[in-house]
Amino acid sequence: MSSGKAASRLALVFIALYGAYAMAADTTRYVRFSSDGETGYGIEDGDQIHLLSAAPWLGGQRIGTSVATSNVRLLAPAEPAKVIAVGYNYTSHREEMTHEESRPIPEHPPLFLKLPTSITGPETDVIYPADATDLHFEGELVVVIGKTASKVSPADAGDYIFGVTAGNDVSERSWQANDLQWLRAKASDTFGPLGPAVVTGLNYLDLRVQTRLNGETMQDQSSIDHIHDIHAILSYVSQYVTLHAGDIIYTGTPGATAAMKPGDVVEIEVEGVGILRNNIVAAE
Repeated sequence: MSSGKAASRLALVFIALYGAYAMAADTTRYVRFSSDGETGYGIEDGDQIHLLSAAPWLGGQRIGTSVATSNVRLLAPAEPAKVIAVGYNYTSHREEMTHEESRPIPEHPPLFLKLPTSITGPETDVIYPADATDLHFEGELVVVIGKTASKVSPADAGDYIFGVTAGNDVSERSWQANDLQWLRAKASDTFGPLGPAVVTGLNYLDLRVQTRLNGETMQDQSSIDHIHDIHAILSYVSQYVTLHAGDIIYTGTPGATAAMKPGDVVEIEVEGVGILRNNIVAAE
């Protein structure tokens, strides 16, 4: 390789590394937490959380005080009024679930609802209902809406996204197959783990999503492989449902899922966001 080509390649490597560093430097981590019986929002900065006057997507500002991260309990980082989810949004999962490789890809994102009461935070228990028989994980990238969105175009959708977090669309497969709707299967209490932080400044169109069950990697794919990307999803939803700041969208899970049992530990890791960890616990 000539010295000129070597120098050019080194320059490209430097530019790429600098771009990655700049993106990381521009990210902000927002958390919701409880401390001494009070709950609040803050900006996580190393071992400190700088308190905000309100949720950041509602205009919350720093109030000039902070608490040690070690002295708080992290909660689900958003309190959505609406929880919307997309099914079969990776070819790898669609083929695994439908066993129909030749079936046409849906023109629009297939949607369903979870309930706000399904949301739970990091390091909390996912309850395995007494009459459940086939409870699965679904690791996902989750979008947090930043402002009211109605009839938004895909080109403008990015303006309505506040940030992203990690989620687990816990699903009871036998209920999903046999009930009229997916209410029990997808929206039961604790079936929507979320967290640990909402992060801004990430390239959410290309983030790695991993799921680990008891330490073993079960899912590993990037959001770049979404059938319908995040902008298309938000735009489509907003044609029919007005989204408000703090609402969330689960964007789909990759590959195969597997059954969980009481005693298991599930970790969902989204690149740049961190690890969402939950225990599976039998109902009392």
